[in-house]
Amino acid sequence: MARIRVLVVDDHRIFAESLAAALAAEPDVDVSAAGSGPAALRALERAAAEGRGYDVLLVDAELGGLTNGEPPAVPAPRQEEEAAAVDGIALVAGVRAARPAVRSVVLAEKDDPRAAARALQAGASGWVAKDCSLQRLLSVIRGVLRDETHLPPALLTGVLRELTAARKHRTESERLVESLTPREREVLRCMVAGLGRKAVAERLFLSPHTVRTHMQNVLGKLGVHSTLAAVALARRAGVGPADQALGRDVVERGGQLAE
Repeated sequence: MARIRVLVVDDHRIFAESLAAALAAEPDVDVSAAGSGPAALRALERAAAEGRGYDVLLVDAELGGLTNGEPPAVPAPRQEEEAAAVDGIALVAGVRAARPAVRSVVLAEKDDPRAAARALQAGASGWVAKDCSLQRLLSVIRGVLRDETHLPPALLTGVLRELTAARKHRTESERLVESLTPREREVLRCMVAGLGRKAVAERLFLSPHTVRTHMQNVLGKLGVHSTLAAVALARRAGVGPADQALGRDVVERGGQLAE
């Protein structure tokens, strides 16, 4: 019998242990529990190194205490990796990118179309109520392994509406980003990475005055009035941060976000 390896990720210890114990009673399920995002990432790495990777991740929608499923708009320098590891939906996105074979299912205490849509966009294969029956949860676990997507019927209309709205915003944001010059896009990626004016200047070998001009041009072309708004728009358009491996030393020397 092929066994399904499940990792429960929930910072409510009693719930995580109870769910793990219930799943472990199934003859074809091996289950472990992690109490945080970083612990889950370590468990995934350890299992992969041992050649027995997990098949399904069951992730608390409110992992780390974020109740709306949204990571901070701009993580503080040197905290970006920690933020991504703590928030449940961001954890799903990270796992999806690093280990695409792992299927993620979000466990939620309440139905939230916006958060569910964000979870699907992050790569989740399902959204399930925490108080659902064990048989329902097992059905979802087995379903996502067949590449099915599972949502409560009551959420479907709201989630479709959210996804449609998000697609519209993304299209508009992409159009605005495309209006930028290549250099302005480089500056925008640095802004997304949390670099301030001085840090961007050192990274791109430009003068602070030139960087300031580029930043002002970016804000103007994007039609926003602050760095935070520009970063939010850039993320909607799918603009990623500048390479953190190259930029971290610069961040540590003093890059606060420029407004």
